[in-house]
Amino acid sequence: MFKLKICFIAMLSVLLLTTALKAEQAISSNLPKARLHLVGDSTMSDKAELAYPERGWGQLLPHFMLPQLTIVNHAANGRSTRRFLTEGRWQLLLSELRAGDYVLIQFGHNDQKQDDPLRYAAAEGDYQAFLHRFIQDIQARQAIPLLASSICRRNFNDDGTLKRDLAAYARAAAQVAKKAEVAFFDLQQLSCEFIEQQGPIASQPYFIQVPAGLYAKFPEGKIDNTHLTLQGASKIAQFFVRDLKAQQHPLAAYIYQELL
Repeated sequence: MFKLKICFIAMLSVLLLTTALKAEQAISSNLPKARLHLVGDSTMSDKAELAYPERGWGQLLPHFMLPQLTIVNHAANGRSTRRFLTEGRWQLLLSELRAGDYVLIQFGHNDQKQDDPLRYAAAEGDYQAFLHRFIQDIQARQAIPLLASSICRRNFNDDGTLKRDLAAYARAAAQVAKKAEVAFFDLQQLSCEFIEQQGPIASQPYFIQVPAGLYAKFPEGKIDNTHLTLQGASKIAQFFVRDLKAQQHPLAAYIYQELL
């Protein structure tokens, strides 16, 4: 009798799993194919050197989404709004853009580097002007722009409070999104709140903390409170996915899972 119960439970589990998979396939098969282009800096970009722990959150995003959504990651290390435009990356994206495509834009980390005129864009000046231009270019091609604020750095004050040194750029992006009436994802606020809740110690695994003597690239080790590990990139991608759902954005229909 006991063996029969075990067999019955196993068969029921398989049946339920099969039914759930069939239901999911039926739902997803009715979804039209869509494309999401990602535009941003190193915190979003794909990392080819997988032996090194750094990841961009755009690199992890496809794991949360259904295959009907093609994600094209144009984000690149060291780029700002200005540099992305002046070196031709923006023009390349526009050449690939089709009507109905989505484009998510997230900059700020390199825009604030005043000592680098090739990248610097003031939060209340050129940064907003470039974002407005990006939005106009996208809409002119009948595609759909989305804006996100830059993610938080893990920089704590001596008293344990978190420095929000990108807050001006987050506010500027929010202002542009509101004026242009496009969807806005406040990843700055979501990530800062999370890092602050975790505190100085528990937040370490989400950012690069390389010990000495492990990587030839950094023989003395490296503490990097800007760039993300696999855990950090997954967490930011999760924030974006959950915000899609919270805003009932059309792309929420393509969410496959909220947990990896």
